[in-house]
Amino acid sequence: MSSMAIGGAFPGTSEVSSSPLVRFSDPQSLAGLDDAQVMLRVRDGDDAAFNYLVERYRRAMISFMFRMVHNAAIAEELAQEVFLRVYRSRAGYAADAKFTTWLYRIATNLAVNHARDHKHERPEEKASLDEVDEDTGMSLDVADDRPNVEQELLRSERLRAIRKQVEALPERQRIAVMMHKYQELDYRQIAEVLHLSESATKSLLFRAYETLRQSLKDFV
Repeated sequence: MSSMAIGGAFPGTSEVSSSPLVRFSDPQSLAGLDDAQVMLRVRDGDDAAFNYLVERYRRAMISFMFRMVHNAAIAEELAQEVFLRVYRSRAGYAADAKFTTWLYRIATNLAVNHARDHKHERPEEKASLDEVDEDTGMSLDVADDRPNVEQELLRSERLRAIRKQVEALPERQRIAVMMHKYQELDYRQIAEVLHLSESATKSLLFRAYETLRQSLKDFV
C-alpha cells in the first residue's frame, strides 16, 4: 500500500499531472471556505488546500479506521491511503455532495475491502483502563477518578462486551453505527455514503441500535 506523511505536506509531485500547479501559500485564506470549496481548489492544483484538508480530517480518519480494523498501525496506514485516493481523484471532483460524504465513501470502501481481505487475521489488542475505549467511545461512569480493581474489571468487561456486539452487527449496520455514533454524520450523509435512501438508513440504524440494546441490556 502506498503511504505518505499524513501529518505533513503531501510529497506527491509524482502524482501530479503535467499541467502547471497553482500553489497558495496562505492557509488562512482557506479558513473562510467550506470543505467543498477547498476541495475545488485542490482540484485546481492548490497544494496548501490539500494539506489543509488532511490536517482537518486526519484524526477523524484514523479514528474511523481504528474502529474498523482495531489496529493502530493499520488504521494510520489506511487513513493515509484515503488521502492518497482523495489526491489521485482530485481532477474528477464535483461539489455535488458534501465533501465529508465523498471522503467517508472512499474511507468506507477502503475499510470494507481491507476487512474482507484480512478477515481471518487477529486484530491488535489495544486497551487502556484509564481512557475511553477507542472502539466504542464508551466509558464506565464512576464517581471516583481512580477506580478500584473491581471497578476496573467491570469496566473492562463492559467494553469488551460492547466491542464484541458492535463487531457482530451485519457489515452495513456496523458501518452505519460507526458513522452515526462516533463520526457524527447525519442520516443524509450516511445514506449517500452507503447508497441508501434516508428512510432506509434510519431503519438500518434502528435495527442496529435495537440489536445492541438487547444484546447489551446486562451491561448498559
